[in-house]
Order: sequence, then C-alpha cells, then structure tokens
Amino acid sequence: MGTSTAYGGPGGDTPLVPSWLGDPPASPPANPDGAPDGTPPPDAANPPSPPEKPPIPKVADPQRFSGARNNLTRFAGSGGSDRTNLGRAISRYVSTSSGGARQAAQRMGASRSAGARLLGFLTDANARGMREALREFNLDSMAGRPVSEVFIALADHICPGAGTVDEGIAREAYIETIIDLANEGLANLTAFTPEQMDTVFELYATHAIEARICNDIGTKVVTMPSDAQAAHRVEKQLRDFIRGGVSDALARARENSPNLSHDRIQSFVDSVYESAFAILQSLGEVEADQ
Repeated sequence: MGTSTAYGGPGGDTPLVPSWLGDPPASPPANPDGAPDGTPPPDAANPPSPPEKPPIPKVADPQRFSGARNNLTRFAGSGGSDRTNLGRAISRYVSTSSGGARQAAQRMGASRSAGARLLGFLTDANARGMREALREFNLDSMAGRPVSEVFIALADHICPGAGTVDEGIAREAYIETIIDLANEGLANLTAFTPEQMDTVFELYATHAIEARICNDIGTKVVTMPSDAQAAHRVEKQLRDFIRGGVSDALARARENSPNLSHDRIQSFVDSVYESAFAILQSLGEVEADQ
C-alpha cells in the first residue's frame, strides 16, 4: 500500500475492462493495386460500405468503487484490526468494482504478460540451468551472480515499458518481488526447484494484485495510520490476505498442470489470476460475515 504507484485511481465511469488492454487487429497487406490482398478493386459505381466502428465499451456504474473504498478506509483507520472491513473491501472490489473475477483478471493485462515471461524464465532455468536460460537474453555472463542481480538484469525483458498505469503496476510488482527474495531465502541460488519457482511467481502475482487494488481503491482515498507500526500492520494484513488467495489459486493450477510446457504458460498464468480473484472474493465474504 505504501509503495503503490502514484495514481489517483480510475474514475467511476471508466469501463470495467479498458479498451487499451486488447490488441488491435493487424491491417492486411496491400496488393500492387493498393487494395488488400484477395479484395477486388473498388467499384466506383458501388462504393464499399464504410467499416463498422468497434462498439463503445459500456459506461460502468460511477459508484462501483465507493463501497470498496469506504471499507478499505475503515480497515486502514483501524490499524489493521478490523478484518470485517478488510473482507468487505476485497470482496466488493472483485464483485462490484471489477465486475467479477474474470473481469478483475482481465484488468491485469501487463501483469499477466510479465508474469508469464517471469514464469517462462523460471521454467527454463529449472529445466536447462540458469546459464542456458540467461543465454536466451544474452545475459549468460550473469550466471553465478546473486538472484537479485540476475532479476535486475532481466527487468527490461520481463517488464518492458512503464508508460501506462498498468505497465507501471507490473514493473513495481517485479521490483517488490526482487526485494522479497532475500526474506524468502532465494537470494543466492544457482538453480530453481519447482517449489522455489512457484514461490517467486506467487510473490510477483501477490504484489501485482495488491498494487492494482491500491491504485483502484486506495490511493488518495485511504488515510494510513500516523503510527508507523500500525501502518505496517495494515500493509502486512492486506498483503498476507492477497497472498493466501494467490497461493491457493497456484496450488490448484499446479494440480491440473504439474508439468508446464512453454506454449501453455500464458493460459496457466491467466487461470491463476482469475482463480485468485475468485478465491479472494470468497475469503473476503467469509471475513465480512464474522
């Protein structure tokens, strides 16, 4: 929360899934006559109909963030003791602010892509060794260096660009993950076990979801306690809550895909994010009812 990207949060009329998260269709190549391949030259007497404009995303409920924001503010004001409002904030963020787990996962566009690149590298390092995995990025000279240094060298490959809020969230989550490596006992590895791979990805997805939530309903709205220990407690409670959901989602996904091939990594990551949001909504509802 204290390290989330500086951003005033989306307006209430922002579409649930921003249009810029989709990839624009590629234009077909032109033939020598200037018309797209396979298309006859235009008939002057019967000009072609203008192309249909893409549908404008529906304007979402302008108040959809208010419930989650109010609950998160109460949780922060309690210094981390009000678990009921923490649960309400998270469950309402997923169900109402985002429009459900699938929509919430779709809002993590850059973080899902970066997560897939990170998991792809970890999978390669586990299968072929760190040096060979780094050779793909012309970084084989980094083999044998502390993992934190290796990950810093990989930053532009894992999280290219930071021009949008979405890209900034992805890069911030990656940096936070690097900081956490020492605390997880992963600072000086020459290879990754499957369990260690999952720990790194779990850390990344946790930080990405936390940053997304804080940017949407926390920044410039939630007032953190002035007491440093209380503020730390609020951050830790929120992060631990999110990590619990991510951990459960990752464990379920691994049960279905214990051996992950490179062509399935993106769909695996997408499923983890969607499952994590669904679990967080359920966990939040349980907390809210206590």
